[in-house]
Amino acid sequence: MEGNKITYKSIDEYISNFPPEVQEILKNLRKVIKESAPDAEEKISYQMPAFALHGNLVYFAAYRNHIGFYPTSSGIDAFKHELLEYKTSKGAVQFPIKKPLPYELISKIVKFRVAENIKKAEEKLKKKK
Repeated sequence: MEGNKITYKSIDEYISNFPPEVQEILKNLRKVIKESAPDAEEKISYQMPAFALHGNLVYFAAYRNHIGFYPTSSGIDAFKHELLEYKTSKGAVQFPIKKPLPYELISKIVKFRVAENIKKAEEKLKKKK
């Protein structure tokens, strides 16, 4: 039943599909990501809001009981001690919807991913020369 699947064209459209209290969380999360990665491009990827800068940076998504944040495995690994109170997997962390999101920590993770992607892009350029 692939035909029933919702396809989002923008992050605004994605956010608008949730109840007002979840929209507020998603808008704040988006704002924190934008402030932490001002040059990143917004897009929808895997039907989730995503930010890209020299490749994918982070994704996020809302679920019934949590907000999923996907900063790749390196983003999770680099902050694993600060993420101990949250459910994590290789490239994802779940923030309970009923608790305030740790925006300061999210900002640090996004800035880490920006630096990581810029470094990779610079190394790629050096190899081409």
